[in-house]
Amino acid sequence: MRRRDALSPRQSADLEQARLACPDITQACNLARAFTDMVRHRRGHLLGEWIRQAERCDQAPIRSFASFLRQDFDAVTAGLTLVYSSGVVEGHVCRVKLLKRSMYGRASFTLLRARILTHHG
Repeated sequence: MRRRDALSPRQSADLEQARLACPDITQACNLARAFTDMVRHRRGHLLGEWIRQAERCDQAPIRSFASFLRQDFDAVTAGLTLVYSSGVVEGHVCRVKLLKRSMYGRASFTLLRARILTHHG
């Protein structure tokens, strides 16, 4: 999903040849590039139109992905629009779960609590 200007001349030629040979690839490439553009440039306001186009796609996986996005439309739009992220919190949750799994059946809750509160990494 590199930008077209980041492709080598050979890669551009191969992509163009594949697009000409198979209309499904052209449609999938166009939808993928539009979605990538939405993510990179935080253009959540375009999500509804992208989903409508993807739902008309001939390829079932793309239609399925669009349907999945529609199920949580507001959250996906917020993710594509707002600068806020829960990534740091999710990282801490992942770390706590890892500690919990590694200590399961081997130590007390008191020790788990101490490791969670004192772990710095």
